Amino acid sequence: MIGWLRGRVLTEEPSGPLVLDVGGVGYEVNVPVGAAGRARGSDGVIELFVHTHVREDALDLFGFPSETERHTFRLLIGIPNVGPKTALGVLSALSVSELSRAIAASDFGRLSKVSGIGKKTAERLVLELKDKLPSAGTDASPQPGAPVSDAKQRLLSALTNMGYRAAEAERAVSGLGSKVEAAPIGELLKEALALLG
Repeated sequence: MIGWLRGRVLTEEPSGPLVLDVGGVGYEVNVPVGAAGRARGSDGVIELFVHTHVREDALDLFGFPSETERHTFRLLIGIPNVGPKTALGVLSALSVSELSRAIAASDFGRLSKVSGIGKKTAERLVLELKDKLPSAGTDASPQPGAPVSDAKQRLLSALTNMGYRAAEAERAVSGLGSKVEAAPIGELLKEALALLG
């Protein structure tokens, strides 16, 4: 079983697997949206914790930037009627801390908004995952009531509409600093995407 990979991304599609070059061998790895950006080091090399999913007709690799995300993925696929693609969709839509908060609050509405999760599956997630997920830590999401400028809000909205999680978008926008208020939105979007990965 493959448990960890370190290498450079050869190809990456927004809604598909990436191909990771590890010592001259290309591994096709399914990752949550934005995971490659979170896993990339300053040298451009990414490290992924891998879950190897073996079926009768396929062997699929699922990669995550942290052990916590891989553990959460494994908890999700242990739930009846939640397969690897659905679990990956959950982790693409919600960070582990956001998922923990939704589970702790029994927020069926939020869970049901995830593609592939209906009301019954949302109820099952809450039932099965209560007290099993890491406690909801702090993330870079803006606090309720915190003032957000129009320029910053437009950029955050553009990034989340492209499929990035709110916390990822917020980190990228924060990384741009005071430029957000002065530069054109097109330039800001390019720079934010570069920061994400």
